[in-house]
Amino acid sequence: MTANIANTVAFLRTSREFPEDLHQLTVECNKSYVSIAQAVNERTIGIFSVNRPAITGESWFLTSQKQQTLRQVYSFASITPNPLLIPHGINLANIRGFTRIYGTMTNGTNWYPLPYVDVVAANNQINVIVTPTNIVITAGAGAPPAITSGWVVLEWLAQI
Repeated sequence: MTANIANTVAFLRTSREFPEDLHQLTVECNKSYVSIAQAVNERTIGIFSVNRPAITGESWFLTSQKQQTLRQVYSFASITPNPLLIPHGINLANIRGFTRIYGTMTNGTNWYPLPYVDVVAANNQINVIVTPTNIVITAGAGAPPAITSGWVVLEWLAQI
């Protein structure tokens, strides 16, 4: 185990001794509140919105400054026409880059990851890319699953 751990701030201790002296109790309560607030603010936020971007709560340190990521969900009903174009509305000039591009889809019976990799036939795969204007979902020319609905999740480094 290394002593150089990045996430010691968000760790909350499970017990605390509170003094009986009122002034010391005030000091200890203030320290407790700051510890709780820091830990809560360092967690990953579980909001997946289809209406507008949500702050993920992640902290990225690719430069000397902390950067946060935003997350947005895009739904689709099928992957026809092929390729399917979903406008994302993100100005790529205003972001540092994408940190995650992922999703799921179903044919009404089975669920598949997006992108989908077929281990038997490469032309049955379904991929997803992001262009400056669209999310592009392309089904292979073979016999990929007949998708009836799904979601794509984009997460990107924000300039906030």
